[in-house]
Amino acid sequence: MLYWAEPFEPLCPGRLPSPTMFKIAHLSFDSPFVLAPLAGYTNLPFRLLCRKYGASYCVSEMISCHGLVYKERNTLRMLASVEAERPISFQLFGADPEAMADAAEILASYGPDMIDINMGCPAKKVTKRGAGAALMTAPECARDILTKVVSRVSIPVSVKIRSGKDSLSINAVPFAKMAEDCGVAAIIVHARTWAQGFSGSIDPSVISDVKKSVTIPVIGNGDVLSLQDGYRMMDATGCDGVMIGRGALGNPWIFKQNTRPEDVREIIATAQEHLGLIEEHLPVERLLGYIKNQMCRYFRDFPGSSAERKKIFTIPSLGELKDYIESFGRQQ
Repeated sequence: MLYWAEPFEPLCPGRLPSPTMFKIAHLSFDSPFVLAPLAGYTNLPFRLLCRKYGASYCVSEMISCHGLVYKERNTLRMLASVEAERPISFQLFGADPEAMADAAEILASYGPDMIDINMGCPAKKVTKRGAGAALMTAPECARDILTKVVSRVSIPVSVKIRSGKDSLSINAVPFAKMAEDCGVAAIIVHARTWAQGFSGSIDPSVISDVKKSVTIPVIGNGDVLSLQDGYRMMDATGCDGVMIGRGALGNPWIFKQNTRPEDVREIIATAQEHLGLIEEHLPVERLLGYIKNQMCRYFRDFPGSSAERKKIFTIPSLGELKDYIESFGRQQ
């Protein structure tokens, strides 16, 4: 649920506004709703599904600059893309300005439409190396990274930030101004602090303050669990777009409608579509646990859904999982 600093009039679910167009540099989007980068989730199959269901563009999982520079096999696999998902933004993370610039150049050679720089991830494995949200406390290093990356690539560069280190160190506005001065084309603001991680609630006023302080597009992020939440965020903050993360898991419909379909068969059909994309684009023989996790996200809010999810995690093979989902759909 989204909590706001100021009271607002609730939107009528049956009368959601029409999506509005927004631009980043030369790129135009017919919807303001974007799929956020989610480690372990926003791979090619899920991005393709969300694009089909209305996301204006999608951002990849965060990609290590060192993994790219050293051409690590698992890192290079993350660059898989197809024409159907365009426009696509690949997200890069790291704290070494030269390595980030080298990696951005390599990344650009794979033909994405944009590059996003992660300066907002609160995960310890990222921040302990000075990357992600830790860069909010090192603005000179952040400036060096952005300046070098922007100078080395010809495609738009965005940056994803947080409110600041903690509630006593809110620095999103000066950080955003610095990023604009470095030549970034858009700023994504997750309105939580590094200290919050993913707990507590966002502070929409931070997004609003950033929007007022820069001239480039600002995309708001955090606590958007329905399309209605997204429109509320735009109304409350004036942001140009909204990035949706966890709210899209098991719910690709979120980019166009306020609730999941009422017909369980439609939900199951989409789960099967997602599974088909996974089979087409990923090495499924090594990913059964991941696939079960993805499928379980569709099996929620049904009568007895908890038991169904437990059943899915006991299924020993992909073939049996496919048969189970198909039979469940026939029973509805």
